[in-house]
Amino acid sequence: MSLYLKYMKIILKSEMQYRVSFLLLTLGQCLTPFTTFAGVYFMFEQFGQLKGWSFYEVVLCFAVTQMAFSFTECFGRGFDVFSSLVVSGDFDRLLVRPRGTVIQVFGSKFEFARIGRLLLSTAILVWSAGNLDVDWTALKVTTLVLMVISGIVIFTGIFILAASVSFWTVQGLEIANIFTDGGREMTQYPLNIYHKWVKRLFTFVIPFGCVNYLPLLYILGREGGDHPFYAMVPLAGFLFLVPCLLVWRIGVRHYRSTGS
Repeated sequence: MSLYLKYMKIILKSEMQYRVSFLLLTLGQCLTPFTTFAGVYFMFEQFGQLKGWSFYEVVLCFAVTQMAFSFTECFGRGFDVFSSLVVSGDFDRLLVRPRGTVIQVFGSKFEFARIGRLLLSTAILVWSAGNLDVDWTALKVTTLVLMVISGIVIFTGIFILAASVSFWTVQGLEIANIFTDGGREMTQYPLNIYHKWVKRLFTFVIPFGCVNYLPLLYILGREGGDHPFYAMVPLAGFLFLVPCLLVWRIGVRHYRSTGS
């Protein structure tokens, strides 16, 4: 982590060389989730509810997903652009350094301008939580924090899987965006509004349902989800990370450079 923080400090210093540009980028990133949030607001203005879910309940789900994705994009961007290291052959340099490749790729790129998106998502989360008729016990607050952390872990795992594919394909595959950008867009809403097969896929294969839908049932005290077991469901996100790291290790072992 000491090395990771040093990487972060170096890249932050380089970005702050052009402070006005950095601030404008941060503002632009802040507006991105705002426009999506505006779409949610106008939808509820027109229809009032979404399959039994109120405005603030959906907004809490929206904020958790946006916050987790923004944090991952800000601090885990190295894996999202990893294919460029394989194409250029620069991954060879990482292999000869006396540190693990995971931490080095993590530290290869940060996008601090994404903090604008993260701050707005945090503000929306606090605002929606304050407007819900919920008795915020210590366990429910812990569950909400775990939802965000687990979301970060799952999105990071997907980034690692997408990066691992580059060991065999060299170029990154756009299909990975189905699970990153597509996963973000889909999990902004409770999973029970989708077909059953979608709900099962994103609960038992890619456990996005364990990040927002199932623990949200516990926080809101909805029937069928009021058992304290649902408060610990977000921990499934950490289990998802294990096979992602395993695939990464297999990819590193099969890496044969670009031959350039």
